[in-house]
Amino acid sequence: MGLRMKFNLVLLLAFAIGLVLAGYMSDQILKQNAREEVLQNARIMMGSASGARTYTAEHVKPLLTLQMKRQFLPETVSAYAAAQSFKALRTQFPDYTYKEAALNPTNPNDRASDWEADIVQEFRNNAERKELIVERNTPTGRMLNLARPLGIHDEGCLTCHGKVEDAPKTMTDIYGVNNGFGWKLNEIIGAQVVTVPMSVPLARAQQTFTTFMILLGAVFVLLLALLNLLLHFVVIRPVVRMAGIATEVSMGKPDVPEYVRQGGDEIASLSQSFNRMRLSLENAMKMLGE
Repeated sequence: MGLRMKFNLVLLLAFAIGLVLAGYMSDQILKQNAREEVLQNARIMMGSASGARTYTAEHVKPLLTLQMKRQFLPETVSAYAAAQSFKALRTQFPDYTYKEAALNPTNPNDRASDWEADIVQEFRNNAERKELIVERNTPTGRMLNLARPLGIHDEGCLTCHGKVEDAPKTMTDIYGVNNGFGWKLNEIIGAQVVTVPMSVPLARAQQTFTTFMILLGAVFVLLLALLNLLLHFVVIRPVVRMAGIATEVSMGKPDVPEYVRQGGDEIASLSQSFNRMRLSLENAMKMLGE
């Protein structure tokens, strides 16, 4: 096996190991960055929904208290305000969803599905948990769900959701008396769930990863070509030339030209030593001939 082949095999092995490590690390980092991007978007939307809830509870509901005695107005409900503000967002981003999933909701549309009920139960079983992140595969792609607990921390909520007989008749006329009652103070009754698609950030991460690996491969090919050229002109060609001269001298051929390598590198030093050895050998042969 020639020197060039050994050199290239070592380089290929080093590149293969480096490529695997670089590919694994970059893939993990890019996917993590994509996930953090999605999570940040989900938290912004969760904050927007929570802001709509707070504004409605503190500013809108007090203004409509008298009207509520004559007619139930969903605009006074914090959950309704958050859902409506998010509905406007969905006109531009239809894959983004917001839901206040409850185990015993007033509006049947807010009833938690199986996986949402699991989230609510997790919050009920672990009161210290304030946020839960769940990733799911759906028919439309991979989704990230950010959930936060919904609890009853205001006694005013029990006016509508405590005992059936205390609830406004205007509300029970719309929603009935079978759902949304029996809630208790400081009880976790549901969860705010924001759903954000991960397909676009993951696709961008995959595209970046592919581009990075192609560029890394191109850099290696260029490096390999340059090193092979350097190896050929600096090492292999001078060594082959000196080996040829040594062969001719060993066969007794006269007047074989010297090989002179200019420079101060190791190959130049080797050529000078080789010429001195050749000259010493020729002088020794002449002395023996005499």
